[in-house]
Amino acid sequence: MSNRFITLARTENQALGLGRLAIDFLAGRHGEPSDAVFRRTELFHADAIACGVSAIAAGTNAPTVLRREALEYPLLDNSLLGGGKPATRGPTCFGSTVPVRGEKAIVANCAAVREWDANGTNFGYNPALGHVAGEFGHNDFYPVAVAAAQIALCDGRQTVRAMILLDEIRGRLAEVFALRKYKIDHVVHGAIASAVVYAAMLGATAEQIESAVGMVVAHYIPYRAIRAGHQLSDSKGASAALSAEVAVLSAQRAIRGFIGPADVFRNPEALFCLNEPPAAKNESPFDLVLATSGDEFTVMGMHFKLGLYEHQSAGAIAGLIDVVTAHPQLLDDAADIEKITISIYQPAFGIIGDPAKRDPRTRQSADHSMVYIVGRLLAKALRTKQVNWQALMLMPDDYDEAALSDPLTRELMSRIDFRHGGADYDAKYPDGIPTSLQIEHARLGRLDSGLVMYPAGHARDTRADLDALLAHKFRRLASLGVADPDALWRRLQGLSERSATDIATLYDFDILHAASAATPTAAS
Repeated sequence: MSNRFITLARTENQALGLGRLAIDFLAGRHGEPSDAVFRRTELFHADAIACGVSAIAAGTNAPTVLRREALEYPLLDNSLLGGGKPATRGPTCFGSTVPVRGEKAIVANCAAVREWDANGTNFGYNPALGHVAGEFGHNDFYPVAVAAAQIALCDGRQTVRAMILLDEIRGRLAEVFALRKYKIDHVVHGAIASAVVYAAMLGATAEQIESAVGMVVAHYIPYRAIRAGHQLSDSKGASAALSAEVAVLSAQRAIRGFIGPADVFRNPEALFCLNEPPAAKNESPFDLVLATSGDEFTVMGMHFKLGLYEHQSAGAIAGLIDVVTAHPQLLDDAADIEKITISIYQPAFGIIGDPAKRDPRTRQSADHSMVYIVGRLLAKALRTKQVNWQALMLMPDDYDEAALSDPLTRELMSRIDFRHGGADYDAKYPDGIPTSLQIEHARLGRLDSGLVMYPAGHARDTRADLDALLAHKFRRLASLGVADPDALWRRLQGLSERSATDIATLYDFDILHAASAATPTAAS
């Protein structure tokens, strides 16, 4: 392994190793991530902010509840420990100038980012090292780095560096340990990363960081019960936020002197060894390899979602667009579309093919329903006669009450046969998103997309103009929450070149309609 990587071996205390790595990485003692890594991270952050701002403006429930809660916890005396007077600086919620407790700003902002389920995704896939556990994860945790930066008065480069590290830790954990196999929610990897990065940014020792990680793993493991049920609840969208909150609380307690479980990755009674007993005593189940400089950070392999949909439906969306683009006559008459067959890999089929999701009645269920996503896209195409990603990009109004009950969408859903493609499909994931789509048409016969592996937004896609698509998505979402989306875009660009003052006021912008999602003390 080159000196651009550090290996935390299964035979060592990896929790303590993460603490040491974080301290050294944030201090620049391991070299620099490339400019491309900084730029990609800034793009993911901007994408996340557009998602969050629009969710707040729309008055979605979990972000509204958690934002109001956050504003009830003003920060006191500009310190981690607090005091008796209101602070003049510190972590803020999106669209607010009120400094609040770090964990409360984080839970509110992370919930807003994740509410639409429309931000980035990692795949946990590193075949070069044989680390192919394939756990999911999302860029939900950037507010952790920003809140810590606002407390510690970090500049933009240090803030983005922390975002890179956060993605790196959770992304590498996703490569070596598949939480879903044990019905545990994927946000655990992000919680561990959040505890490490937040504590390191606030000056914790490696031993304190180890305690914070130990507390997260020993006390706060969410199961996939939060994603089960016929119609999903707020817990699904807020899972990352709630885990980030307890991660930050654990970091704060460790800094104050609370001692959590040590060496938790090798603890035989804790999550990792309990579920995957290691080959030898005093080992964890895996080696953990993390980038420290150069281009090969996990953020470079993450997937951008181009609209509101479960990321595993992206292959079907691409297949549909390809077929209709090649055969525009498909849009002449919906009645001629007799059947749509979609084949996909596991675990996608189990998640977005759940029989309960054939009749979604809430957005949280519909955006995880393959039949709804494809039915809605095709209904839009039939009505608008347009068949490109920009025109068909799913937005919040595609999941409102009228859209969920739209007769044409429902009729098309009834004609979709969604099936598991078998071992051939499974073997190609998570290298890609292996999906195929066929349409049986009364006049045109059977039309086939062929196998789609790397749809637009995927890190390995080479066809789409990603910058243009992301800019379009940003403006569409941000326009729901700010008067000037281009001004917000400019605010978020070049983040690594910004001053500590810029970072302190990064989220100080007005959100339209935010009055319904905040108290009068927030910006309006």
